[in-house]
Amino acid sequence: MRCLVALLAVLALSQGSGTSRIPLHKSKSLRRALKERGLLEDFLRTHHYAISRKYSSGGEVAREPLTNYLDCQYFGKIYIGTPPQEFTVVFDTGSSDLWVPSVYCKSDACQNHHRFDPYKSSTFQNMGKPLSIHYGRGSMRGVMGFDTVTVSSIEDHHQTVGLSTQEPGNVFFYSVFDGILGLAYPSLASEYSVPVFDNMMNRHLVARDLFSVYMSSITINGVVVACDGGCEAILDTGTSMLVGPSSDIFNIQAAIGATQDPYGEFDIDCGSLSSMPEVVFEIHGRKYPLPASTYTNEMEGICSSGFQGDGDSQLWILGDVFIREYYSVFDRASNHVGLAKAI
Repeated sequence: MRCLVALLAVLALSQGSGTSRIPLHKSKSLRRALKERGLLEDFLRTHHYAISRKYSSGGEVAREPLTNYLDCQYFGKIYIGTPPQEFTVVFDTGSSDLWVPSVYCKSDACQNHHRFDPYKSSTFQNMGKPLSIHYGRGSMRGVMGFDTVTVSSIEDHHQTVGLSTQEPGNVFFYSVFDGILGLAYPSLASEYSVPVFDNMMNRHLVARDLFSVYMSSITINGVVVACDGGCEAILDTGTSMLVGPSSDIFNIQAAIGATQDPYGEFDIDCGSLSSMPEVVFEIHGRKYPLPASTYTNEMEGICSSGFQGDGDSQLWILGDVFIREYYSVFDRASNHVGLAKAI
């Protein structure tokens, strides 16, 4: 699979002035790590479906650089505690909790990652509350606490943090990231958890209640192939593929010339990319075309489709396949999402 690395999570700050910039970098993907260990084929067979999912004017702008993961997911650095302990997390608009591995966890996945030690943080406060989260693939159990969380140049004090005590299975074991930082609404958060961005808004750490993500009816050749009459969709940075009802997605796969392999993935002839059509999404009267280079994932000379069916579900999930082509602004103040062509 191939995804662009040019991705920034942008937070508008009320403190100071100027702009901070940090260069992007790319690390080895989970797919490559599994392949080197001879585990990729079994992992794809077992987790095929879940692999693409889980869930002031003049103010300073803080930019958090995100790194390519699995060639289709993205993660960045945050710091927890005093003095700060560094962690790599997925910035996920499809979930709302922040959690990282802890020294309490003896699971293999925890032993393979950075673990937070509350005894080494002078600002940590134990809530004594349990935490349990299940994703599209993978799950964790842990306890809740409060501490200072630093994202880029923002110091988010008294932030709820989940500390994992169990991370079953091998899903998180091979992950390059340590934990997950959810950016969705509080309604998706666990009982005692306050999402990081909500805490920032409540404490007036951001000049405007919005953040944005940038990755450097549906028609093909003017013919409606899906979503005739309208449909609902969400933008989700935690979903690598572009997901929709299986019947509609099948129409798209057929129109772009993708063929299904034994593992359920749809393959594409890499040599035909230049002649493949754009897939156009029309949202509120505006057209958002996706070229073949965007909706096709390529790895070591093998090309596959970035579209995936989800049974009878009528909800569309515009994941990284869509987001990397369009600069996306999540405006919490007005509950709007803004889209612009990525440059």
